[in-house]
Amino acid sequence: MRSRLAATLFFVAAGVSAHAQMTAPSAAGTRPKRVATVPVTPPALQTPKDTANAMAQGERLTLQSDLAWVGEYNGAITGEVSERMVAAIKDYQKAKGSRQTGVLNPQERAALAETARRRQEAVGWKIVTDPGTGARLGIPTKLVPQQTSDANGARWSSPTGTIQVVLTRRKEAGPTTAKLAERERKEPAGRTVDYTVVKPDFFVMSGLQGLKKYYLRGTFKGDEVRILTILYDQATEHTVEPVVIAMSSAFNAFPTGAQGPPPKKTVDYGTGILVSDDGAIVADREVTDGCLAITIGGFGNADRLAEDRDRGLALLHIYGARGLKPLNLADGQTQATVDLFGVADPQNQGGRSAVTSIKAAVTPVSSGGELALSPPPGSGFSGAAALDENGKFAGVALLKPVVVAGPTNAAPTSQAVLVPSDAVRGFLKANGVTAAGTSTDAKAAAVRVICVRK
Repeated sequence: MRSRLAATLFFVAAGVSAHAQMTAPSAAGTRPKRVATVPVTPPALQTPKDTANAMAQGERLTLQSDLAWVGEYNGAITGEVSERMVAAIKDYQKAKGSRQTGVLNPQERAALAETARRRQEAVGWKIVTDPGTGARLGIPTKLVPQQTSDANGARWSSPTGTIQVVLTRRKEAGPTTAKLAERERKEPAGRTVDYTVVKPDFFVMSGLQGLKKYYLRGTFKGDEVRILTILYDQATEHTVEPVVIAMSSAFNAFPTGAQGPPPKKTVDYGTGILVSDDGAIVADREVTDGCLAITIGGFGNADRLAEDRDRGLALLHIYGARGLKPLNLADGQTQATVDLFGVADPQNQGGRSAVTSIKAAVTPVSSGGELALSPPPGSGFSGAAALDENGKFAGVALLKPVVVAGPTNAAPTSQAVLVPSDAVRGFLKANGVTAAGTSTDAKAAAVRVICVRK
């Protein structure tokens, strides 16, 4: 495996506290007045770690995964914030020639996600369940298309055997991770160990086995031992090693069952689109579900009047607002690329509420006729307007939670889908809204939607 990152970040908080004296000109024989000033303390700055900790756990999980896929992060993909994670973000920014802030702006985050997606697609990354053991693991199916299995586990291999993934199982009396790691050090003969970590519930080891590099991760439950081993020729390490990190984090030797839906956030952020002069707004149904109050940034409270569960849309309304610029919803084309106009989560833009735009590719999904958007936009963009290359309305972008490679108890991340323009107009018409907007300025029609729950 590649050497571990050795970046250390130092955060220094400085405070200024002074008791100054000001001496006024004095006449002879008079004592100068003593005037105490108020101590001045500069406001604390939000660090990159603070920004990352404010993200949803699923967003952090995906960020770590994407950084690993582009070769900048080689730690465990757990969703937990670390200095290594911040250093990886800065390394990515440095490689792209950007300012090394440790916080990705929406454009940088979208570019990172797209690069990671292409690399996953190139190796055929899939999360699978081994039928014999029930273990859950990630497999680069294009790298190791050949599979065999028996009572002792399963094996995936490249056609020439240069890359192999082996899942083994065995019974062992009174196993501990220390005992298992010591046995793996010695078997097979000639195996060398460059790196090892032994925890009470798992162990990790890497090094050389003959002319191949290897990486293994093992654990046990009762007397059942399960070990995932990845073997690869050194000539393939540039391709394989980012995959190894993903495979290690995705490996769940003893799944406890299907993961349920994630809990809803106490405060949720999304984007809405102004669609009529009298304050009608189309937004994401999930973002606005179960709210004690819905607020539209800059306008105040809104009512939710209708929803479409199948399409994932909601109809909101604000009252008494003037000078609105509803978007022209004239039919655009569903092209290969669209521009999304949304309001990113405030934590992703330093507390600001700016409307930004990012590009996304549109891909038909074989089942259900859905249209997928890649890369998925960041948190806050759900409900954003999509415009085609001619600047016409192509639909609404929605984020949908999905389970990604990572620990079983991790929160899901999101994928993005496009609700086509005709479906949006149909939803509005069915609820008595005449979308007669004339503005082509998608930024002016985009608003922040804030949902407050219990």
